[in-house]
Amino acid sequence: MKKIVVIGSLNLDIVAKTNHIPTVGETVIAKYGGQFQGGKGANQACAIAKLGGDVAMLGAVGVDDAGDYLLKGLAESNVNEKNIKRVSDEPTGQAWITINKEGNNSIVVLQGSNALVDIPYIESIKSIIESVDIVIMQLEIPIETVCYAARLAKELGKIVILDPAPVAKNLPDSLIADADYIKPNENELALLTGCNADDYIDGVQRLAERGAKNIIASLGEKGVYCYQEGKEPFHKPAHIVDVVDTTAAGDSFLAAFALGLAKDMSIEASIDIAQKVAAIAVTRLGAQSSIPTADEVAAF
Repeated sequence: MKKIVVIGSLNLDIVAKTNHIPTVGETVIAKYGGQFQGGKGANQACAIAKLGGDVAMLGAVGVDDAGDYLLKGLAESNVNEKNIKRVSDEPTGQAWITINKEGNNSIVVLQGSNALVDIPYIESIKSIIESVDIVIMQLEIPIETVCYAARLAKELGKIVILDPAPVAKNLPDSLIADADYIKPNENELALLTGCNADDYIDGVQRLAERGAKNIIASLGEKGVYCYQEGKEPFHKPAHIVDVVDTTAAGDSFLAAFALGLAKDMSIEASIDIAQKVAAIAVTRLGAQSSIPTADEVAAF
């Protein structure tokens, strides 16, 4: 099985579950509140490890209780967290998440220590990138770091998987071209390409014209649309489940997809597993706490 490294964010998630997401100036009473280990990068690393993968996490946390909590969670999930740096200049990243009764969310993120995942840090852990086969990144760390790490990974012959979230409207074409796989959802696809959010086929085509090789468009209840360079695109319907919280759905999907590739599975088979993992995750509250084990996926 191929080795994976995730370069990205770690956040303390502060969650409130309400009947509806408040509008400007409105105060609502939460039905539930809690703190969870999160951050897109950490969620993905945690999911890969829970599903049985060999994964290391690279990023930054503050010298604070939140940083201790996040590192502890990764270690307990069997993620190699030894090369995550601790910084005193910024607090650990935080995310305030409001979830409505349908399971949809609204998120405000304080970047904090994630902003210090810089190019000198990538150079300092170059040997880790050299030692793995697959490199996964998202956009909760500085975009120049993501671009630099993607180019380095390609020069080292690694498979690069990009989760373009939170979406950057002016995502460089060079980064799109350096990614072997890119996984936008329908809203990210619209923001990246200017397409109508409902016309994901047009969006995928526009992204391909910018250099994307393999596009895995996750469409929520509409399933997944996959474009592969030189092959016929295909669509996979979604699993129908009772949604509780969509917070880690995309992260769980991407992690399981990457693990499928690490096991030398086809793109189609990797998507099948990823859809099962995401379907289970959205039936549970929280980010890393919602991620299923390999046995739970097998029984789904």
